[in-house]
Amino acid sequence: MPPVTMLIKPASGLCNLRCDYCFYRDLATHRVSESYGMMTLDVLETITRNALETADEYCVFGFQGGEPTLAGLSFFESLIEFQKKYNTRGINIINTLQTNGTLLDENWARFLAQNKFLTGISIDGTARLHNCHRVTADGEGTLKQSLEAMRLLKTHRADCNVLCVVNKQVAQHPEQVYRFMQEQQVRYVQFVSCFNPLGEEEIIHDYTLLPDDYAVFLKITFDLWSRDLFTPQSMSIRTFDNYIDMVAGYPPEACSLNGFCQGYFLIEGDGTVFPCDFYCLDEYRLGNVMTHSFEELRTSAAMSEFTRISKHISPECNGCKWYSLCRGGCRRNREPFENGQLSHNRLCKAMYDFFEYSYPRMKLIAERMTMANRSR
Repeated sequence: MPPVTMLIKPASGLCNLRCDYCFYRDLATHRVSESYGMMTLDVLETITRNALETADEYCVFGFQGGEPTLAGLSFFESLIEFQKKYNTRGINIINTLQTNGTLLDENWARFLAQNKFLTGISIDGTARLHNCHRVTADGEGTLKQSLEAMRLLKTHRADCNVLCVVNKQVAQHPEQVYRFMQEQQVRYVQFVSCFNPLGEEEIIHDYTLLPDDYAVFLKITFDLWSRDLFTPQSMSIRTFDNYIDMVAGYPPEACSLNGFCQGYFLIEGDGTVFPCDFYCLDEYRLGNVMTHSFEELRTSAAMSEFTRISKHISPECNGCKWYSLCRGGCRRNREPFENGQLSHNRLCKAMYDFFEYSYPRMKLIAERMTMANRSR
């Protein structure tokens, strides 16, 4: 059995915010059970025991939501105890937490630091950009609380980074976003393209990311990033890091750049398992950790079919000079199906324009990094 990678939703899709672009809130409305409820300690213990008995080399416990901190600090304290109890083979454990940060306090920050969690805080840039969509049930903006959470984590020397959703507003202000991240002394940021709800791919919502806007965002952000890359102001941007690695001949780390879906274990509150965070729908259900082993889930017909479908290459991609870098893009950007196959990436034009613009510099950066690594 290879390493086990899990994305666990201890509070299912429950959240204390009402972000209008939230893809998971949309997914929940398309299935029989909108919420799988809060995860019990019995389910958490079963997940931990089975994963650590199964995994080779390392095991990733990623926690997301909804808002995972709604499960409470004691839930995560129990996780650590279960990991100590069942990690009899000395497997390397990686714990991560993606949160809006609004519920974090000193106790949370101390715990996350002491137990070496990598914590991602969701921040969409300046107050005007962040508070445009990331709001409470009362419609109040949340940037102040998210920044306070990041400050607490840094104070306690907990590893933290930022996840930024590139929606329409963010895409139209790339320099503002980049400068803001620098001002907040962010050293690692993950930009994630915003999705429209399933079945509404052609509808233009207030937050909808359009290809032309995305192309400009990528180009300007790349200009700023590449200029600062070898200076003390450098910032790690996951997308660009992956492209540089690929240009240098290494495989991508991000699953969206593999060219197909390998699938992982997305575990809902009651132990129900799906192959991907973007496909927690009834038709993609793999099983349940309370009744199925990880090996059974990995080799299930549902997982195999999920992977098979994702390998379809759009006719427009055949012969494209940038396919080796783009690889068709994330499956979620290739919905809806056309004639029983995934359609063409809706952000294709943006990616093509970006690679045309940036590749010469990508190649130079990759060469410089390769030479630096060899000289060490």
